[in-house]
Amino acid sequence: MLSADYYLPSYGGECLSGSVERPCKGEIFEYESYLEDEIRILRSRMEQLFDQENSFTSENVIAISGLLDLKINEYMKWRKRKN
Repeated sequence: MLSADYYLPSYGGECLSGSVERPCKGEIFEYESYLEDEIRILRSRMEQLFDQENSFTSENVIAISGLLDLKINEYMKWRKRKN
């Protein structure tokens, strides 16, 4: 699987069943867990690609690293906004 084939679904972040101002408590935990899982998956995939290609500068490793950076940034923004 090429890193370009990796799909990251997006999340609206709104609570449909509760207040418009803040997400529901359960959805906060659910989304945070989702982000943590995505980060773990991407990190693992990047490590696998590095082992296969034996290079940090291969196109596939750089592409998955970019996806990982985006997901970590999303997580950090979420945590900052949540607090």
